[in-house]
Amino acid sequence: MITLAVDCMGGDHGPRVTLVACRQFLEQHPDACLLLVGLPESLKGLSHERATIVPATEVVAMDDAVEVALRKKKDSSMRVAIQQVKDGAAHVAVSAGNTGALMAIARYLLKTLDGIDRPAIATQMPNAQGGATTVLDLGANVDCSAEHLLQFAVMGSALVSALQPNSQASVGLLNIGEEAIKGSEVIKAAGQLLRAAGAAGDLNFYGNVEGNDIFKGTVDIVVCDGFVGNVALKASEGVASMIVGGLKQEFARNIFTKAAALVAYPVLKALMRRMDYRRYNGAALLGLRGLVFKSHGSADTLAFEQALIRAYDAARNNLLDRVRTRIAHAAPLLAPTDAPSTTDAAAATH
Repeated sequence: MITLAVDCMGGDHGPRVTLVACRQFLEQHPDACLLLVGLPESLKGLSHERATIVPATEVVAMDDAVEVALRKKKDSSMRVAIQQVKDGAAHVAVSAGNTGALMAIARYLLKTLDGIDRPAIATQMPNAQGGATTVLDLGANVDCSAEHLLQFAVMGSALVSALQPNSQASVGLLNIGEEAIKGSEVIKAAGQLLRAAGAAGDLNFYGNVEGNDIFKGTVDIVVCDGFVGNVALKASEGVASMIVGGLKQEFARNIFTKAAALVAYPVLKALMRRMDYRRYNGAALLGLRGLVFKSHGSADTLAFEQALIRAYDAARNNLLDRVRTRIAHAAPLLAPTDAPSTTDAAAATH
């Protein structure tokens, strides 16, 4: 059985979304059980033989400062959920709560793996190939060294190998051009490290890629710093929502469009489904000594269930062991850096 500890109080909607998603998830996954963490009186809406309530007395608000969540709310649903992973009661924790707080608490309780300086946030974005491109970091680290970007590439390769049957996932370094001479000094140094890692067999390095390559599906994994990654994520979600919303409005007000839509409906439905970012919800916090997944704070039932599924798949496919193995193999290149830490997960709102 795969056990998930779920912070049922987190996110914009709390139990009225998380509990429904948990019920739907349990119906589709008979080999999974859930630890429902939160205020007991708020969790009475779900009774299931494979769901157990784990009480917590506090809730981390979406606008709570990291220090408040970490030092003052020591019995929050978020912290108790992650504690289940640390104690071995759960394989993975899932929360839609405050990103900065989640990263800070997870890093404090679980610690980072040997060879990893900073955890990174990784998720998938739909691409034109009909699949998804894994992108990291998405906001946990605003400033990164070349060594950090190499660490992200190694961890991202482990994530894709765990979630997809593709052990040769290609890695691209996000840059302003494909040429190796382009980019900042950090990016050029990272390119050298990634090429060395590719030559050593630690990962399958494709080379530099540009922003549009994320959506073309040029590579399986795109590596960047957290500032750029978070901007790309929010932009992609905004564009997808605008296109899908625009199509729906046009169909509703134009009778000729309605007639055309009847003919093209199967294609349009497939397009809207592919662009629905809710189906790609669930970001992994990589580099920790335990599995933690972050759901979008505004997730509805469909989106939160997708985050549960992604976390379940990661645990079932031994993501943590895969990350450890890849890090150990790449250890000679993953030398700790003396660059000052500027982790700023609180700035991310994914």
